[in-house]
Amino acid sequence: MVVFEKPKSLADMPLHYCPGCTHGIVHRLVAEAIDELGVEGKAIGVAPVGCAVMAYDYFNCDMIEAAHGRAPAVATGIKRALPENIVFTYQGDGDLASIGMAETVHAATRNENITIIFINNAIYGMTGGQMAPTSLPGQVTQTSPYGRDVKTAGFPIKIAELLAALDGPAYIERVAVNNVKNVRNAKKAILKGFKNQVEGKGFSLIEVVSSCPTNWGMTPQQALDWVESDMIPYYPLGVYKDKTAEEGK
Repeated sequence: MVVFEKPKSLADMPLHYCPGCTHGIVHRLVAEAIDELGVEGKAIGVAPVGCAVMAYDYFNCDMIEAAHGRAPAVATGIKRALPENIVFTYQGDGDLASIGMAETVHAATRNENITIIFINNAIYGMTGGQMAPTSLPGQVTQTSPYGRDVKTAGFPIKIAELLAALDGPAYIERVAVNNVKNVRNAKKAILKGFKNQVEGKGFSLIEVVSSCPTNWGMTPQQALDWVESDMIPYYPLGVYKDKTAEEGK
């Protein structure tokens, strides 16, 4: 009896991510969700610019490359043209929460029936570790060598809370993948985000608090520990909006 195997929706190809990066874990969870719902032949992924710019190499489904930050807009066009397909984006914080903020907010407020997987590792990973919209107060980065100063750089943007304040979105949840329990919860959230789309419930965004050992200047284990000690307290995990649950009350 097979108890564990590579998801069919995940390509048999080495990942380009740095050692200890949690993108690989999230890729697997996305592929498992696609497999479990049996939508591999109908799934269309949108990869924008960022560490996951080559996500098209890793998923065994149709993939489209979007301009930096424009994945929600591209996904909207695909879904409206092909409403029977399952359309998802896979975006980092530099992409979604900075240059792509407008596309994200407007897709959410329109309740577009798409699924967004949002990776929050509090830094610009692909371009060398600059301060991101999600970098923590006091966090040292390449462009904040003395730590993020909220007086000049402002406070980090909490995407889950921001989008949950809108009337449109169907489902917003923040999860993490720094330990087994959190990975299991992340799997449930990602599966629900895809299932919501299959059932026509509307816009779902799953924010995944992730690690970036290379640009944080940490070992993989230290980075996972920092997620637990610093990131999760600032970005609390949980469901921030679930229209289905609210309507069932």
